[in-house]
Order: sequence, then structure tokens, then C-alpha cells
Amino acid sequence: MSISKLLVANRGEIAARVLRTARAQGLATAVLRHTFEQEGPAHLIADEVVTIEGPTPVAAYLDIPQIVEAAKRIGADAVHPGYGFLSENAGFVAALEQAGITFVGPTSQVIDLMGDKVRARAFVEERGFPVAPSAIEDDDPASFVERARAVDYPLLIKPSAGGGGKGMRVVREDRTLETEIETARREGERYFGDGRLFVERYIERPRHIEVQVMGDGQDNVVHFWERECSIQRRFQKIIEETPSPALSPEQRLNICETAAGIARAVNYRGAGTVEFIYAPDGAFYFLEMNTRLQVEHPVTEMVTGFDLVAGQLRIAAGDGLSVSQADIPQIGHSIELRICAEDATADFRPAIGDILLLDEPRGEGVRVDSGILDGGKVTTDFDPMLSKLIVYGADRAEAIARARQAVRNYVILGVTTNTGYLDAILAHPRFASGDVSTGFLAEEAETLTTPGDDVSDLLMSAAALSDERLVAEVMQIPALHRKMGGWRN
Repeated sequence: MSISKLLVANRGEIAARVLRTARAQGLATAVLRHTFEQEGPAHLIADEVVTIEGPTPVAAYLDIPQIVEAAKRIGADAVHPGYGFLSENAGFVAALEQAGITFVGPTSQVIDLMGDKVRARAFVEERGFPVAPSAIEDDDPASFVERARAVDYPLLIKPSAGGGGKGMRVVREDRTLETEIETARREGERYFGDGRLFVERYIERPRHIEVQVMGDGQDNVVHFWERECSIQRRFQKIIEETPSPALSPEQRLNICETAAGIARAVNYRGAGTVEFIYAPDGAFYFLEMNTRLQVEHPVTEMVTGFDLVAGQLRIAAGDGLSVSQADIPQIGHSIELRICAEDATADFRPAIGDILLLDEPRGEGVRVDSGILDGGKVTTDFDPMLSKLIVYGADRAEAIARARQAVRNYVILGVTTNTGYLDAILAHPRFASGDVSTGFLAEEAETLTTPGDDVSDLLMSAAALSDERLVAEVMQIPALHRKMGGWRN
């Protein structure tokens, strides 16, 4: 088996990131673009841009028949899904398999199993891996409420087919349990077309720790160490780092080997992530498995030196794993910041606008995976994440210092972003000490106001005025007014 032409069935920064590796490996490349979509970096990198249509851009990127037909039409023998959209859709993988096109990822059967939180949890528990106390609605719907109460409070309600924090509810009092169950069910049906639920014991002040794994589908699995993803807003990650400041060497090895064991149990193929809830007492419990590349994969690449996309392509081509566990280091420290078009002072309302000036940070230990271009337009058609800022340092203190410097040097004019908010998090004493949990942002909401707003505004203004193109465009007299000559009222 080999790959000669790759279609990236995605957009934005992840499409550009995959395309760079694919082209470096000598593959012919193509990427999708909706008819109404703004041009982005991926469209400039790919050898071919394939137009897709639909009532909305998102609908087009979820149109399985259209995308499979596009892959066949251009002669692509492999499809990389990136993350989001169809990346964990077993039906999409099955359609590609039927068309004789290689999916860069696991089999449809594995996606179907691990994508269902209830089935995945049962599979993991049956094989002796740690899971939190829980109750599953499917076991006996009539007794679900009573069995949920028996798990004891606080509880976390989750949709069986959920993801991205949608539909999740924390319940601390019995009087609200039934109301929250119905709310979660409606949200599950709205977001996923599936109202099935389960509940598990909610761990107070938990940390979210995940492990990057890779397998060849032939019982060979390695891990690429862990990532700390506890800085979350409404169950959505915004800052990730590796190594986790919470783990001792023994705990790190234990959680990483557990993740590899779970991946091995499903005979996993490709790159995936096993996620855990980590309790203050050091106990950890299986949360879910994401059967795709994660948004935060670059921090793992920074500390291990491995290109995970290259590994995905190698396995998809049938070449197997290129590395053994002993060959995968964990050196230094890396932090990723998700740069989003949103207003942190207005309940994180998504922002739109024209990008009048884009000046991305550079320097030692700084990487930017971007999905936008200078002069582009930010709309509400897609997720508000514009790019990812990744930094590397010899240790955590140096990584934090570089992250703060880089995010302050990140200039995007014309669209409100969360850069100031991210800097405030990095500057917080609790973050510096590693004293965080998934509730950190809510707990510190009042203290996470951006310091020095006036200074930031001055710096942004200075950056704008130093750009000759922008100044010329702003100062240019419109043609209609020039024709007036010296007329005055």
C-alpha cells in the first residue's frame, strides 16, 4: 500500500499543518474550500483546491457523499480528516473504505466503538482499566434516575455521543437532578441527534490529563507522553502544556502506560488520544478516547521531536510504526495558546471583522500554526479559533516567559481576540505554580482581567501606524471626494 495523492478534508490551521508535512514527503496534495469561504494558508499550500457546496460552509464540510466523490474525481488515494468535522465519523470512514480510498486514521469499527462514550467506557472497564463510579441509562432507562442518585453527588451528566463539552451538566443537589437530566438529553439530541445519557461521579478540582498514542493496527502501540489540558472554559480547552506539572515520574509512567494499554486493547491504528480525569489524591479515571489528531498535538511534537502527522501518513501507507517506546524522549517544556476571535470582556462573544494587519510572533522556541491571512475576513461561519501559538522552553518557567512575550507580540488588527486574556492567565500566580484544575478559569474569573489594557492599546496603535500599507489605505482620500477639488461648504 502507498499514498501518492492526499486530500485534506478540512480547513484552517489544521489543513495547512497537514499539507506542509504531506508536501515535505513528496505527496501531491488537495484541500477543500467552500464557495463562500475566505482564502486561507491551506489554499496557498495545496497543489489543488477542490470547491465544495452546501447551504452553509459547515454543512458542506459534513457532506460525506460530496467529499467522497470529490476524492474520487481528483484521483486522491488517501484522505486526512484533520480534527472536527468528519474526523470521528465512522460512516465517513466506511464510505471511503467502500470507495477504495485510504483513511488516515483508525478503522470505522474502532471509531464506532470509542466514539460512543457508553460503549467505550464499558469496554475499558471490562478490561480492568480505571473508570469513575457511574450509571448508564441504557442499562435500565426506568431506573436511571435512582441509579444516578446512588452514584452520589456531585454528578456529571454526559451525552453518550457527546464531545466538546456540549450537553455536559454538573449536578450538586438532588432537587435539580431530574431537570438537569432532561436539559442534557435535549442538548444531546440537538447537537448529536442522540439523547442517551450517562452520569459519573464528578471529581472536585479535577485536572484533565491526556496521553498521545499511536498504533499500527498490528498490536504495536507507543505513547508520546502526556499533556495537561486543565485550563478550560466551559469544557473547552484554551491552554495546553506538556509535561504536566502535577505528575511525578512514577505517576507519569503509570498514566501513559495505561493509555497505551487501552489503545492496544482496541488494536488501534494511527494517532489518537486517551483522556483521563486526574483527582487531587493522585487517582485517575478514563474519560474518553479521541480517535484523531488533537488540536494540541504540537506541544507533544515540540518536546519529543516527532512529526505526528508524518507518523499518521506512514501508518496509513502500511509502513507501520517507525519508532519504539524507548526512542521517544520528553525533553523541555511546551505550551500552546489557542488564539480565538472572541471578546473576553463580553462573555466570550465571537468576534467578526476584516484582518487589517496580521503580524505573528517569531523567535527562538516560537511556532505559529495559523489559519488566517493578512487582509482576510473573520466570519461566524466556523469555529472562532484563528490560530495556535506554541512555545518551547528548557523548563516550564522559560516556556511561560516565552509564551507571555510571544502572545504580547501577536498583532491582529480589525478583529477582537483573546490574546490579552491568555496573557492574564499566564501571569496568574496559580498558573505559574501549577495550582490549576478544570475549574480554574471560573474560580478566577474576576481576577483574570487583562492588566495594562491602556498600554496594550498603545502598543497596538503603534504597530498599526508603523505599517505603511495600512496607513496609506486609511489616509487615502476616496475617489469621489478627490473629484470635489477645493469645494467647501
